[in-house]
Amino acid sequence: MKNFLSRWWRFLKRLFLFLFIAQFIYIILLKWMDPPFTLTQLGSWISGEGLKRDYVSAEQMSPYAGLAVIASEDQLFPDHNGFDWKSIQKAIAKNQKKKNRIAGASTISQQVAKNVFLWQSRDWLRKGLEVYFTFMIEWIWGKKRILEVYLNVAEMGKGIFGIEAASQAYFKKPALKLSRTEAAMIAACLPNPVKYTVKPMSKVVSVRYPWVLMQMSNLDGDPDIQQLLPGPSSKSPSKQNAAPGKPAAK
Repeated sequence: MKNFLSRWWRFLKRLFLFLFIAQFIYIILLKWMDPPFTLTQLGSWISGEGLKRDYVSAEQMSPYAGLAVIASEDQLFPDHNGFDWKSIQKAIAKNQKKKNRIAGASTISQQVAKNVFLWQSRDWLRKGLEVYFTFMIEWIWGKKRILEVYLNVAEMGKGIFGIEAASQAYFKKPALKLSRTEAAMIAACLPNPVKYTVKPMSKVVSVRYPWVLMQMSNLDGDPDIQQLLPGPSSKSPSKQNAAPGKPAAK
């Protein structure tokens, strides 16, 4: 019995070491490679909700896409180390007061860690692993790559993953051609992309996207954000057309 337990313990240690090395190599590879699939995408396909995705490089995305998701989801994205501690503390305090509603405070980095490596749940195991993977991608990938991956894997509608698939589904154009307003509409659905639909436009999106547009304008002059934005004209997206048929912002 003692020998059996000893052999079993050695097997577990070797297995853990193998898995640790494998995931570390996978994280490094994803600095340049697109994730072959995510558990969320697989779940959407298995459940019958469909799977539309088309990974594109940052150069094939409108800079408005990056600006819109930062404005909507994580305005401190360039400045934090993967975690917005003040928002986390506020969410904890809010959840203690209203136990029937759970407030979130996930950064873009945390959402990428969850979407690429983990599953969708609120259990403590997943949360603990999310902290680990968030730290790793911040360290290995850097902010620009994190934002690029987010724009490729985030669910932006039922069975629609990534900015290219969302742009084609909603506006019949590539992500590179998205206008400021169109990018804001897509970003407005992100808190719950299955429930908050872009087309037909849900009430939440219709109310929320003008707010996203306003936040985008507030962030236009932030040099730390500007240098992270995707697209060939990422240095000055505010000088492009705000929407088809409208003059450029000055």
